Amino acid sequence: MTVKTLKHLVYVALCFASASVNAQTTTSGQGVGPDFTTITTAVPFMRICPDARSGAMGDVGIALSPDANAQYWNVAKLAMSDKDAGASITYTPWLKDLVPDIFLAYLAGYVKFGDPEDKNQAISVSLRYFNLGDINYTDFNAQPAGTGKPREVAFDLGYSRKLSNVLSIGISGKIIHSNIINGAGNSNGVNYKPGNAFAVDFGMFYTKELNSNEETGKGSSINAGLALTNLGSKISYSNNRKDFIPTNLGIGVAYNYAIDEFNKFTFAVDVNKLLVPSPKWVKNDSIGEYSFPIPEEKNVISGIFGSFGDATGGGSEELREVMLSIGAEYAYQNQFFARAGYFYESKQKGDRRFLSLGLGVKYNVFGLNFAYLVPSGAGVSRNPLSNTLRFSLLFDFDDFSKIVNSSSKNDK
Repeated sequence: MTVKTLKHLVYVALCFASASVNAQTTTSGQGVGPDFTTITTAVPFMRICPDARSGAMGDVGIALSPDANAQYWNVAKLAMSDKDAGASITYTPWLKDLVPDIFLAYLAGYVKFGDPEDKNQAISVSLRYFNLGDINYTDFNAQPAGTGKPREVAFDLGYSRKLSNVLSIGISGKIIHSNIINGAGNSNGVNYKPGNAFAVDFGMFYTKELNSNEETGKGSSINAGLALTNLGSKISYSNNRKDFIPTNLGIGVAYNYAIDEFNKFTFAVDVNKLLVPSPKWVKNDSIGEYSFPIPEEKNVISGIFGSFGDATGGGSEELREVMLSIGAEYAYQNQFFARAGYFYESKQKGDRRFLSLGLGVKYNVFGLNFAYLVPSGAGVSRNPLSNTLRFSLLFDFDDFSKIVNSSSKNDK
C-alpha cells in the first residue's frame, strides 16, 4: 500500500467518512453493533485542539486563565485577560505516525478596549488552516477519480465583555470553508464540490479569588466556564446530502493554588459532548446482522436538542458520549511551566485515550509552549495520534508596550 493510498484511507476514515458514505454497512462481528456507535460529523478539524498549552494538559481549556488562544476554547475569557492585547501562532503536525504532510496551523489575536481604568471589552480574531497534503482519489471500485490538494480553513471574529469583576460573556461568528475533495469531480452521478458553513460560538466565564496573602504570596482562585461552539448551518459536499458540523457543549473548571510567590499549580477538568444526532444500528432479523444506515434527516435545532436523548442504548449510552479531559500545570515565577494531562473517550464512542506532556517558557514579550502526545497501544491498536507535537508562540503586547516605554525613558 502506497503512502498516498494510506493517506486516502486514513483521511476518509477519520475526517469525512460521513460525507461520502452512500450505502449501508452490515456487520455481525464482535466489537461492533448497537453498543459501538461513534458519532461522525463533517469538518472534524474544527475540534482539533490548536493550542500547545491545552494540548499538553489533555485538551483542557474552557476555564484556564485567558490568553490569545481563548478564541477557540471560550471567547468570553478574553474580556478577563490581565493583558491589553496578545497574539499566538500554533503549528501541529497531524497523524504524524501515519502520514508525513498533514498539519494544522492556527493564528489568533485579541485587543481589549473600553474605559482606560478598566478595559472591560475585547475584540478577537483567529484563522485555522488544515492542510491534508496531496491525495489520489479513487471511487468505490478502486478506480482513479482524480487528484487533489484538500484544504480546510475557518475564520473567526469574536467579541467579549465583562458583566462584573467575576463574570464575562462572549460571542463569535465564523466562516468555514472545506475543500476536501477538489479534483474528485463527478463520480457515480454525484457532483462533488467544496463545502461552506456559517456558525457561532457562545461563552461564559467566571473567576473568583478565594483567598490571598500578599505577604507570603499564598493564595487560591477558581475559574469556571461554559462554551457552546460551532452552532451553525449544515455543510454539503455534493448535490444530494448535507452533514452536521461538530456543534459542541463544553463545561470546564480550573483551580489555581499559589504555594508562595514563586510556585503555582493549576488543576483543570473539562467535559464535552457533541450536540449532533447519534447514529442508530438497525437489526435485520432475517440475516441476524446489524445495518448502519445513513442518519435520519434532522434540522440543526432538532438535532441539537434530540442529541441528549437519541442514543439507542438510552441514558447509559448518552453518558458514554461525554468526553473527559483532566490537566495540571506547574508554574515557577510565571516563567517556566511543566504540564501533563489525560483525555478519555469511551471505547464505544471512538476510544480516543491519551496522555500528554508539555513544557513552556515565557521571557519578556515572548512565550513558547510545547506539547507531546505520549505513544500508546501497539500494532493495529496503536493510537494514530501517538507522537503528535504542538508548538505555540505567544506574544504579549501589553508587556511589550511597557518595555518600549521603559526603554524610551532610559534613552532620555
